[in-house]
Amino acid sequence: MRLFLLLAFVVGVGIAPAGNIDAIFAPLTDAKSPGIAVLVRQNGRTVFQKAYGAGIDPTTDFRLASFTKQFTAMGIMLLVHDGKLRYDQSISEIFPGFPAYGKAITVHHLLTHTSGLPDYEDLMKGDTWTATHQIQDDEVLGLLKQQTAGKFAPGTSWAYSNSGYVVLGLIVAKVSGAPFGRFLHQRIFQPLHMSHTLIYINGKNTVPHRTYGHTRQGNHFVETDQSSTSATQGDGGIYSNLEDLAKWDRALDSHTLLSEAEMRPALTPVQVAKPADPVSYGFGWFLDPFEGHPRMWHTGSTIGFRTVIERFTTDKLTIVVLCNRTDLDPEKLALQAFRALTR
Repeated sequence: MRLFLLLAFVVGVGIAPAGNIDAIFAPLTDAKSPGIAVLVRQNGRTVFQKAYGAGIDPTTDFRLASFTKQFTAMGIMLLVHDGKLRYDQSISEIFPGFPAYGKAITVHHLLTHTSGLPDYEDLMKGDTWTATHQIQDDEVLGLLKQQTAGKFAPGTSWAYSNSGYVVLGLIVAKVSGAPFGRFLHQRIFQPLHMSHTLIYINGKNTVPHRTYGHTRQGNHFVETDQSSTSATQGDGGIYSNLEDLAKWDRALDSHTLLSEAEMRPALTPVQVAKPADPVSYGFGWFLDPFEGHPRMWHTGSTIGFRTVIERFTTDKLTIVVLCNRTDLDPEKLALQAFRALTR
């Protein structure tokens, strides 16, 4: 009997360490619909891994969207580790042609969303970019160069900035001398054996075992996989799957890429002079606790996809939920699973 229970738990039929995780996710989809992939790791090992929906399994690659930002931040931190970059360097120092307002914006401001850079989505006027003619990272930089000021003085306030993370991806490429995706592959994905994780660039590479995004329309789903902003890289261009993200989680636990001291700035909430709303953010991670449990977490949201990673550091518990449909809330589901596991 004990052997049966162990085998059933490993293949993910709903037996969880402190609650029925399968019961949370199984009713949400069926074998013919877009679905969900769920990973739970506790005390350094995978305790639950299961996929739900058509054509999805633990090796299926989802677009991570803003979940990507923690990898972009890691790329920057690795360059700081190498001595090739400083957190206090300004945009203007790295990109000499950037307007004067960039002299006050540092790498640290970009990492913590305190730069005040305008949102590139708001600068995309007219019909220049479409789902088939997507804006590229260098074009984002071009739009930012056309501006004369940011939304606020750097460091004085906090505003979530996809523009900032696009610029960080460009900084990684310029400082390292390698394309952003290649740098991440060489310094993060390859060393961690994340063999199916990549920055997707249409026409230049392919995504292994890729799933496509969907949106519900009435009683059916339609494919909504790409938009005019789906080609940018540093803010949301990574595809990955449960098996590779388990390796990422393990590397964070064991400080494989950076020492605990080197990671500390990433896990230190930024302080701003005039906080408009309470926010706790480091480098690519939100850092506020949930019901008294310390955590580092991030969501991802883009056309056709919703994703989340929740790392409860004191509980040594990680929950990842990836959806290739927009009618589900992976953050809410992950926190529901957390309660089931810890009550």
